[in-house]
Amino acid sequence: MVKSIASRWLKGTFVSAAAAVVCYWLWVSLHDWARQARSDGTFSGLFESLFAGITGVVSMPVLLWAGMRVLQERGNHLLVMLGAIAWFFVGSHVVEDDVSTTGTVVFLTLFTAFGTLLSGVEAPRK
Repeated sequence: MVKSIASRWLKGTFVSAAAAVVCYWLWVSLHDWARQARSDGTFSGLFESLFAGITGVVSMPVLLWAGMRVLQERGNHLLVMLGAIAWFFVGSHVVEDDVSTTGTVVFLTLFTAFGTLLSGVEAPRK
């Protein structure tokens, strides 16, 4: 049992860190694309900004779930749900508020630590 929990934590750390970096990169890239789409029009860049935000948020639970499934871990409900909620706040702050590089690393590291803790909890199987 101890080996199983340590293995889940290690896998959760890897998946959370990889998902945070990929989602951050995706969100920043799309956010920059949305900035370039803005002009002097009233609603210019609105679609692009919405697309960037939605993609940046929705991609996190998908990556967390897929990453843990690839590493053959099941019962990751808590990691996926709470990780997605945490990413909404962490990601939006880091991307939308133009946090410094050091601040970004700290926030992504904290998200990874949170994902590591959550990955240790396995939902009961039927």
